[in-house]
Amino acid sequence: MKQLLFAVVLAFSAQALAQNVEFKAANFKNDKEGFKKIELVIEKGDEFFKLANEALFEVQPFGLNFKKALQQYEQAQKYNPNSALMNFKIGVCHANSSDASKCIPYFKTAQKLDPACDPFLNYYLGYAFQLEGKYDDANKAYLAFESEYKKADNFNKFLVQRKRECQIARSQEAKPVRAWVDNMEALNSAQDEIAPSISADGADMILSSNRKNAHSPDEVGGYDYDIYFTSLADGGWNEPKQLTGPINGSTDDVGNCLSYNGTKMLLHRENAGQTDIYESKLVGNTWSNPERTSPMISSDRANDRYASYDPDGFKIYFTRDNINGLNGTEIMFSAVQNKMKQDFMLPSQVVQVNSKFNDGPVYIHVSGDIMYLASQGHESMGGYDIFISEKKQGQWSTPVNMGSPINTPYDDFFFAATANNKFAYISSNRAGGKGGFDIYRVTFFGDEKKPVVETEDYLLGSIAQPVKDHNIESTVDVKKKSLTVFKGVTIDAISRKPVEAQIEITDNATGQIIETFSTNSATGKFIITLNSGKNYGIAVKAPGYLFHSENFDIPMGSADNLVNKTIELKNIAIGSKIALRNIFFDVAKATLRSESNAELERLVKLMKDVPNLKIEISGHTDNTGSATVNETLSQQRAEAVVQYLTSKGVSASRMKAKGYGASLPVATNNTDDGRQQNRRTEFEITGN
Repeated sequence: MKQLLFAVVLAFSAQALAQNVEFKAANFKNDKEGFKKIELVIEKGDEFFKLANEALFEVQPFGLNFKKALQQYEQAQKYNPNSALMNFKIGVCHANSSDASKCIPYFKTAQKLDPACDPFLNYYLGYAFQLEGKYDDANKAYLAFESEYKKADNFNKFLVQRKRECQIARSQEAKPVRAWVDNMEALNSAQDEIAPSISADGADMILSSNRKNAHSPDEVGGYDYDIYFTSLADGGWNEPKQLTGPINGSTDDVGNCLSYNGTKMLLHRENAGQTDIYESKLVGNTWSNPERTSPMISSDRANDRYASYDPDGFKIYFTRDNINGLNGTEIMFSAVQNKMKQDFMLPSQVVQVNSKFNDGPVYIHVSGDIMYLASQGHESMGGYDIFISEKKQGQWSTPVNMGSPINTPYDDFFFAATANNKFAYISSNRAGGKGGFDIYRVTFFGDEKKPVVETEDYLLGSIAQPVKDHNIESTVDVKKKSLTVFKGVTIDAISRKPVEAQIEITDNATGQIIETFSTNSATGKFIITLNSGKNYGIAVKAPGYLFHSENFDIPMGSADNLVNKTIELKNIAIGSKIALRNIFFDVAKATLRSESNAELERLVKLMKDVPNLKIEISGHTDNTGSATVNETLSQQRAEAVVQYLTSKGVSASRMKAKGYGASLPVATNNTDDGRQQNRRTEFEITGN
């Protein structure tokens, strides 16, 4: 009997839930006062709802209006959960939030209660099916909307885009790229985590989050975005820590791009209703007070955000609200006329990569010829997708969708990559995360026919092998540019404490200085990326220390490498000795090659800067061949260096040449690498 009664109750409840209860006075005769209050609540919510939809249809920011409407509607929902129209409106609010998956049950409930509750129900029902990956059902709903709602002319581009998204998503999911996408749980919270950006070695990351902080919440209870920092340790990311100091204010601060060497960042922040791009620099352990970028980048007429450095040092790419109020945000760039003055020119649109919808953020790969961008347009699978564009003959190519599982019908936003083409980080609000936008790691496996070798480094990058385009219309062949990341620290050889030093990178073939920068004053850290196909001289200098040199010969087409070096700088004291790694001789001869000039000139400068310095120039060989020949050759090579210094005005009385042959090895002579290290020229301070 009890079971029968329970079944009857369930049947009655299901029937009651299937009945649409409109917000009409006649339906709430027993609670007139309560209904009047709810009517005011709904009226207030409708005001925000209208403003939000107007902005949405014009592809303009809708701010907090959907959230404000949702606050009111949720009160009405508690009072009466069986209104089809209210379920629809709540669904629309969730569909345009960072937790879009919450919209699905509301649209389905609205459809069950009253399929005609709103002319746009079929459109949003199609969106709910699209999020679930039910593309046939989504298309049926979109077609029903198209046939039923004849006033949708000004909404046509949205409808066309949605139907096309279903077609593209089905195609992309049928041929996924070889990649894993993993939620980085240690970085995420129930709130939004966005804008990941990584240093060139992939060991440091900034991200932004609106998780609870010390600032006052806004009118809907949300917190502003602040910038956080994390680093890799033991194979995993540390818990993000909020950057302290002036970099995080009481309004939104969103990191845009950490420079490739990790010493500066671009961010955007809101100030008096205007969003502009700022730059902050790392001084020791502290980020400087952000400075607003040039008016050419941070316009007084529009909001500017999501900027990216270009590795050439002359351009900044960024996203700007369309001043004409059409087609949402667009990607632009501005170049400096004078690098010393940072005098930027009027910005230009990157026409090839912009669509009729919102475009950006944008990220320029350290190679300089690959752009990653997010867009709601082009060949999107739904919402924002991540696209790739290649620079060819100075022009950016048409963006190509990076494919599934990197992209989904949800918003897949941002793309952070560095040098070795193995990993990348994105932000996505796809279902199954901790809440809102989460940070995900993309691991690329490359060509299926080639073996994948696992390594222990965390050098991140773009795509290990070119991503085959599964786009139904356009294709792109992204050529891999191999890079070597040279990172490390400069320390005092005796105290082991960090030393702030200047590093100079030279192309030994031309003698041209490619880059000059300083290591971190607090940690001594540095990072730089080097292209293949060159022989590089790397000189490290600090006041009061002997300069240190390294040589990297990176053949064209060589594999990506990570060189991690601790550089020990020696005080200018008697007995200090240094190897001159960028002095080269013809084979089996004492003839100096032109590639040696940069290193020799640094030695000339040292001798002139320290006029009391006396040195011994010593030549060394490996143990190949006879000892007599080796001693003679090493003596002649040492004398050749002394002769060069003398020709540049250094007194011969301050120098001594000595050949040691193979008698003083610094490595084994049993390997090619060891013998290479033993073949060297050194100088030792004998007086000061």
